[in-house]
Amino acid sequence: MASSSAVPFSVSGKTAIVTGAGSGINLAFAELLLSKGCNVVFADLSLRPEAQEVVSQHKDKAPRAVFVKTDVTSWPDLTAIFETALLEFGGFDIVCPGAGVYEPHWSSFWHPPGSEESKDEADAGHYKLLDINLTHPIRATQIAMSHWLHPRASSGSTHPVPAKASVENPKRVVHIASVAGYLPVFRAPMYGASKFAVTGFVRCLAPLDSSAGIRVNAVAPGVVRTPLWTEHPEKLVNVDETQDGWVTPQEVAQAMLNCVESEEHVGGTIVEVGKDNSRQVPYLNDPGPDMNPAAGIITSNAQKGDDMVWDWLGKEDIWGGKQK
Repeated sequence: MASSSAVPFSVSGKTAIVTGAGSGINLAFAELLLSKGCNVVFADLSLRPEAQEVVSQHKDKAPRAVFVKTDVTSWPDLTAIFETALLEFGGFDIVCPGAGVYEPHWSSFWHPPGSEESKDEADAGHYKLLDINLTHPIRATQIAMSHWLHPRASSGSTHPVPAKASVENPKRVVHIASVAGYLPVFRAPMYGASKFAVTGFVRCLAPLDSSAGIRVNAVAPGVVRTPLWTEHPEKLVNVDETQDGWVTPQEVAQAMLNCVESEEHVGGTIVEVGKDNSRQVPYLNDPGPDMNPAAGIITSNAQKGDDMVWDWLGKEDIWGGKQK
């Protein structure tokens, strides 16, 4: 693993871009950043009421929060987020391409394109889940690096051209991977593929930390109590509320902050986040996570979700080749 850049990093006085900040983990991270004196660009399709309240509270006072309506599958929309950060704040120091979705049902391997519950059109040529969970974080990282390595001011901005990223002027990218990035989950193969890929992507960019001052790392949460789970009965069926542990969004947000600030988490680090516990995940000889459901890494009723998959596979209207 690459060595760390030498200059200590604090989020205080910095500016962050957070996609998916309208709810869940990313909202918790945005709130934590604001509490530490960091401006935040909230990028999402919409804001839940609790996120709207946070943005309103920080609209006209430092640290500031700015909302940019964003479809992360649109590359022009992604570009616009960075332009907003340049225009409003003169630059940015932290990027979290955190927006993500989970299967089933939505965009799911088990509901082929064109079937009734799928969000993927039969002739689309791509999967929305992969657009959101994988292509978007890769492209957002690429755009951030282009700004950091070859800085420019935004058109019409009164701010000076930002300083180039370097070991003396470090920058940070923190991704949201998952324990599903190294633990196979039968009911969610495309989600698992996206998180395996994010984990590999982060590992590959490790040398940027010591050479260019750009640290890219990720958190790998277990089962997090967010609307992505709690508002979807088809996902909650996997959970036994009497014994399974939940990870809180705030626990994940703190781990993300540690990835950004702590010299322990050098570039390429993956930090697993379970209930009341976190650990670095080595890329060789990993002993594995705590598989007790109370630890917040796995769920007790996973077989129920898997049984749903087997039921879908037997249905001709889903898998019989009659998709529109």
